[in-house]
Amino acid sequence: MDRKSSHTTTRLTVHIVWVTKYRYHVLKGDVQQRCRDILVQICDSDDVKILKGVVSKDHVHMHLEYPPKL
Repeated sequence: MDRKSSHTTTRLTVHIVWVTKYRYHVLKGDVQQRCRDILVQICDSDDVKILKGVVSKDHVHMHLEYPPKL
């Protein structure tokens, strides 16, 4: 979705991938759920929209849309 202001229209997106050290499977169970909750909380507080996001056992994929003021 485009963000419109009085003179501009923007759509800024980024694809981010985080990988655990040595690709160890540490993001599972309660840690996986807590990681997801923290990421959603941070994105909500900074006006960042999560277009797609997956927390796997050894990495995190996120496709984000953010405002130009960030």
